[in-house]
Amino acid sequence: VKVLELFTKSALRGILFCEQLTQPASVTVQPGQSLTITCQVSYSVSSYYTNWIRQPAGKGLEWIGQKYTGGSYYKDSLKNKFSISLDSSSNTVTLNGVNVQPEDTAVYYCARHTITKSISGAEQKPLRASTQHHQRGRCHTRNES
Repeated sequence: VKVLELFTKSALRGILFCEQLTQPASVTVQPGQSLTITCQVSYSVSSYYTNWIRQPAGKGLEWIGQKYTGGSYYKDSLKNKFSISLDSSSNTVTLNGVNVQPEDTAVYYCARHTITKSISGAEQKPLRASTQHHQRGRCHTRNES
């Protein structure tokens, strides 16, 4: 199982938060079938936007869409192929695809947005840490700005 780690700094000095988003190592489907990838997250899916992004081999990242409890947004060219669902009771975010084709082969990432939802609207939170890695169950960061 691959774990994608996201790091954000709190407004309180010296505190580093580590969020974990866990996906299956691989999913195999036949052309024309449906695709389902579930992402288990350590944060509240009711409080943050969660995105799905993919990267075909040898190509750049492609944003698929994002979901939050109040709605969702998708890349125009992919909105009929993919949908994203949330389960706040289990903190899971699921990417569903229909009629997948060989050109949909890619590494798929779920990622937490740096915007947190609030009653008064969205609030941007800075994402300042870079070059992250995971070691022995702990979160680390290098080259903090």
